[in-house]
Amino acid sequence: MTRTSSPVRSSADGAGARAKLAAMRGAFAVLDRVASPLAARWALDIWCTLPKQPGLRRDERPGGGVRLDLLRSGGTRLAVETWGEGPPVYLAHGWGGWRGQLGAFIRPLVEAGNRVVAFDAPGHGDSAPGSLGKGRGNATEFARALEDVIDAHGPAAGVVAHSLGGAAASLAIHDGAPVARLALVAPSPDFIRMTDALAARLGYGDETKRRFLALLEWRAHRPLADFDMTARPEPGAPSLIVHDRLDKEVPYDDGARLAGAWPSAEFVTTEGLGHQRILRDAAVIERICRFVTMRP
Repeated sequence: MTRTSSPVRSSADGAGARAKLAAMRGAFAVLDRVASPLAARWALDIWCTLPKQPGLRRDERPGGGVRLDLLRSGGTRLAVETWGEGPPVYLAHGWGGWRGQLGAFIRPLVEAGNRVVAFDAPGHGDSAPGSLGKGRGNATEFARALEDVIDAHGPAAGVVAHSLGGAAASLAIHDGAPVARLALVAPSPDFIRMTDALAARLGYGDETKRRFLALLEWRAHRPLADFDMTARPEPGAPSLIVHDRLDKEVPYDDGARLAGAWPSAEFVTTEGLGHQRILRDAAVIERICRFVTMRP
């Protein structure tokens, strides 16, 4: 049974969120003028904080697989689950999500003769917190987690990645992870545009933004340009990009822009599925599974 919130509660929650945002914008307006280093550190903390929407824990798995958690160097534990036998296809969730969100892909991939390997990024799902602590994360850790899981389970016949997971997968391929085919669902291709949106939302100016980007680069341990999928050459792997026109979390234009930057990639447009339901749509699942398993 699905429990829904009452209209009164939903209205109150919305008003509370708007009031909180207004207060934050007021505080950032002051700090931006008198203490931009402090404003930049606060913005970085907000950037690295994982969302807590209940829908991000939706579980579409057909049943529990085999848990083969991975203990990484430094002692961080990654939750890893597998189904089936054959060439491995990896499932990479998005920001604040977990492996169960992509569970609808498991059965058709297994039936096509693949072993499905799904994992939770550090600080997500059932994995232990990453280097930033509980409730925090970053894209560098996403990419390194995928690289470590591939190292443990073998070269990827395919990767199916959602949202920020697509940026992580692209970065892992850029760093040398062996991936034969790459399917991106609602990818977030350009972090700089996303940081522009954060600045607009919180209302801070150029000096705070400059300091924030410097801190972000320091925390990522690599140039921010590395996270711009549109500026790098296409991955050697054949690629499929699927994006919905009504996606409210990652704009459709982002996927279209990536498809333009990767002319060899196939680009599939959907209508009315948004950012999450696209992971459960039968036609999308069939198209992606056919692509990553190379069926005619």
